[in-house]
Amino acid sequence: MRDLAEFRFLHGLFAAATAAARPERCVPPQLPAERSGRLLVVGAGKASAAMARAVEEHWPGPLSGLVVTRYGFGVPCQRIAIVEAAHPLPDAAGQAAAIAILQRVSNLTPHDCVLALISGGGSALLAAPAAGISLADKQAITATLLKSGATIHEMNCVRKHLSAIKGGRLAAAAWPASVLTLAISDVAGDDPEVIASGPTVGDPGTCADALAVVDRHALHLPEQLRRRLQTGELETPKPGDPRLAKSEFRLVASPLMALAAAAEAARVAGVTPLILADGIEGEAREVARALAGIARSCIRHRTPARPPCVLLSAGEATVTIRGKGRGGRNSELMLAMALALQGQPGVHALAADTDGIDGSEDNAGALIGPHTLEQACALGLDARAALDDNDAYAFFSAIGDLLVSGPTLTNVNDFHAILVS
Repeated sequence: MRDLAEFRFLHGLFAAATAAARPERCVPPQLPAERSGRLLVVGAGKASAAMARAVEEHWPGPLSGLVVTRYGFGVPCQRIAIVEAAHPLPDAAGQAAAIAILQRVSNLTPHDCVLALISGGGSALLAAPAAGISLADKQAITATLLKSGATIHEMNCVRKHLSAIKGGRLAAAAWPASVLTLAISDVAGDDPEVIASGPTVGDPGTCADALAVVDRHALHLPEQLRRRLQTGELETPKPGDPRLAKSEFRLVASPLMALAAAAEAARVAGVTPLILADGIEGEAREVARALAGIARSCIRHRTPARPPCVLLSAGEATVTIRGKGRGGRNSELMLAMALALQGQPGVHALAADTDGIDGSEDNAGALIGPHTLEQACALGLDARAALDDNDAYAFFSAIGDLLVSGPTLTNVNDFHAILVS
């Protein structure tokens, strides 16, 4: 393959980024200093099972609990029950697990301690609808949100207000026990109330905010749910709620931590790294055009970095689905960037989800180089038509440039690396 060395380099940066955020590395240093008492462990997210195992391996005292993770992301634990459920659309397994978690934290005493292990993906996995809302309602609303182009902040604003466990409700249910949350961030800004829809922190958003998201994206909402949002019946616990007074939040891994690890790996390889941002958002094809422009500036003007360099960024692009193809936001970003670069010599790029799954497919993302469009043309593929049909997965599968890593057991948002040589 003509781009083998460059692709190998980019693979190495992705591996360094995900390794830095692995639970066995970042969870143990953040465990409570006092480790002799009984601990109840609960949690949700794509990294939650690996986080639970890290707790088990470093906690000498009594321990029990339940966490829910995505199908295929479970790991063996001895004292903490691991449940696997669906993501990104919630299912009955996630609903049962969320209800069981709520039951476990109910009726605790001031002497009890709850350790909440929270990571990206928890919004879908903690599928406990508020009273009067069915799982089918949640599934339909989630599916519509995923296709709408709404940001993760907007989606979670809506999901929190339709939930019995998100938006601070888990910590409220555990009162008067103390709650310590260890979180791995997968969102821009590392906002505690956005990570997995903030089940243990007060929610500054309101029912009116949720309705604004629904109206902004022209989403269908059953009339009875709209009325309950309008009346404030589905309001979440707010910052300062006395039931959250004994809840502490600690961020143990973040996108910036992953970028820093990738940057160090690049330096070791003799390539100058430049971290552009850790919270890039926007429509995937628009983000792609912006990143392509920065890469071209490096070549033409030696700014913002002088080649050989690698431009690093993290974030979560969105995709407004209009076609019928397959592919996640990272593969779509790479397809759009290949079109924007039009075979620009000396530019290779990777975009991948650090959890190892790009959307609902089996790849983490994709890679491109100067020969991407040439390879596609030789196979009779139309890159523009593939992008218009949201069919990046089939495009990169055909030319052999999908990035397939399998579950990484962590989740610190999407990782972008652009090598300019």
